[in-house]
Amino acid sequence: MSEIKSEQMAQDVSKGKQKEESWISVMIWALLIALVFRTFFYQPFKIPSKSMMENLLVGDYLLVSKMAYGYSHHSFPFSPNFFSGRVFESPVVRGDVVVFRLPREPDIYYIKRIVGLPGDTIQMKKSRLYLNGQIVKREHVGEFKITNEYGREETYPKYRETLPSGKTYITLDDGWYPGGGADDTAVYLVPKGHYFAMGDNRDHSKDSRWKKSEGVGYVPFENIVGRAEVIWVSFDDNSRLWEFWKWFPEQRRDRMFSGIN
Repeated sequence: MSEIKSEQMAQDVSKGKQKEESWISVMIWALLIALVFRTFFYQPFKIPSKSMMENLLVGDYLLVSKMAYGYSHHSFPFSPNFFSGRVFESPVVRGDVVVFRLPREPDIYYIKRIVGLPGDTIQMKKSRLYLNGQIVKREHVGEFKITNEYGREETYPKYRETLPSGKTYITLDDGWYPGGGADDTAVYLVPKGHYFAMGDNRDHSKDSRWKKSEGVGYVPFENIVGRAEVIWVSFDDNSRLWEFWKWFPEQRRDRMFSGIN
């Protein structure tokens, strides 16, 4: 009897080890699949600032397509410098919302809208955007109101801006401040292989209007990680993704799985 019992115990131990090894194998494969998905297809990002309101709010979690423009060494974790330029390259379209690595500090990610392509001229006059010498059409469409992290309501004038291609999107603009560096600028000539990026919340964005040492400057093509395509979940300013007990009361359910214009 003792021999039979010992044999049964050995079999149970063996089955337990097999189950444990099976779970470890599943976890390893899941991690590998997640890593491949994040590296080559879609990378998640969280919006940390108000520079892209109203289109993107603090607490929005995005999926960014890394396939959209092909891959540079900045597309991969830690930016391994094992090749130059881009492979499977596709052009950036004026009006795209893109995530890129900050030229002066590549470990930092920024998200902005591309308003200038290589060879374009960009200028701000009295808070209005000029593209290749022509004023970009915009119309006032009301006000955008939001409650800030201190519980106070903020109100911004809201405009619909339309690029020559017909691409439209919402911008926020507090108004023209004479002599303001971001509202009245020199003419920028976008260099070859670079792009001009601006935040939709025009008076609250450090972008290509600010020189590289202070803001963004021109964005090299190789620094662009991908195109922002969808908001998959969104929480207000007072919650974090890991705070699951706040998911229901703090979740902005109307923004879930919404496309990014």
